[in-house]
Formats: sequence, C-alpha cells, structure tokens
Amino acid sequence: MTTPLVWTSHSPEHTLAFGERLGRAMAGGDVLALSGPLGSGKTQLVKGLARGLEIPADEPIVSPTFVLVREYAGRLKLYHIDAYRLGDTEEFDLLGLDEMYTQPDAVVAIEWADRFAELLPATCHQIELEHAGESDRRLTLTPPGDVTRLVQAWLAGVA
Repeated sequence: MTTPLVWTSHSPEHTLAFGERLGRAMAGGDVLALSGPLGSGKTQLVKGLARGLEIPADEPIVSPTFVLVREYAGRLKLYHIDAYRLGDTEEFDLLGLDEMYTQPDAVVAIEWADRFAELLPATCHQIELEHAGESDRRLTLTPPGDVTRLVQAWLAGVA
C-alpha cells in the first residue's frame, strides 16, 4: 500500500494553487475522490484543477450539489460530481460514471466520494481535506499505487 502524503494549505488561494498544479499533471482517465467536511476546500480544490486543465477563466466553477454533475471543457474535459445529496449506490451508479471514467479525454473529480468508496475505480487518487485551523486545511493524498505523475506534481509543488 502506498504511504499517503500530507500537506497543509494556509488559505483558500493556497488550496487553489495546489489544485492548479494537480490539474496541469492530470491526464485523461484520471479520477480524484475528494472527501472532507463542509467548508474543507473540496470545491476550491476543483476550481484549481479547472485552471490547471485550462478551462476558460470566465467559466464559473461551482459546486454541483443540486445538479449532481457539471461538465467543463478545457485541455481535457472535467466532470465535477457532488455525491452529497445521493441516497444510495444505485443513484450514484445512475450518474453514468463508468462512461466518464473511461473517456480518454476527460478527468473526474468527485466531492463526497467517501460515501460511495466501493463504487470508485481502483485507480483513483483519494484526497481527504480536513480543517486544521481557521483558514488552514490538511490535505492527505493517497495514490492508487506507486508514485504517479500526480504525486510527483504534489511533491514538486510543496518543495
């Protein structure tokens, strides 16, 4: 099992910049499983991913809490999913995630992914965000295996 990497963000802008570095390193088929309590920075991280994926700056990146899935076009497509309001695994499965996961020109970021961990692909990167103070957040990245390009981007960004 891969050892998780832990990093502390000191502001929303810091979380955004981290997400941007990850977005630059992402490739088609990558899946990020984001978990953490309300206000821990999940959507802020996805905003950074969007920047790194070259989604136009005038495209508002907002939580898909009520629509469940938002799709954005950039260097790669970004599927931004919010599983918070889903009641069971059947509802989660009905989103069509299998199709999203296998698109060679798309990446998937799932907020509240821990609610449906058993349905996530084995290759997903897990990022847990936690409150670590008034504006600090602790981010724990658990990659699916050996060091990957996302982990390398993580390490390059915190050096």
